[in-house]
Amino acid sequence: MANITIRNLDDAVKHGLRIRAARHGRSMEDEVRHILRDAVDSPAKPLDLSARIRARVAEFGGVELDLPPRDAMREPPAFDRA
Repeated sequence: MANITIRNLDDAVKHGLRIRAARHGRSMEDEVRHILRDAVDSPAKPLDLSARIRARVAEFGGVELDLPPRDAMREPPAFDRA
């Protein structure tokens, strides 16, 4: 087993950790182990930018955009002709 030392921990964080540990019936050290184990074992969530934007504007009723009509595609340039 490895040891880890955490320096310069804010008093508010330590206090919150102590309360969280008591709520779960663990020591502070065991609570930290549990938190770190969960953080390492849980898979990283993929960044879905469009879903995050939709969620942010949902409280305002969403956003409806008027899309301009599309024109027909033009002929691509031909570089083999003069």
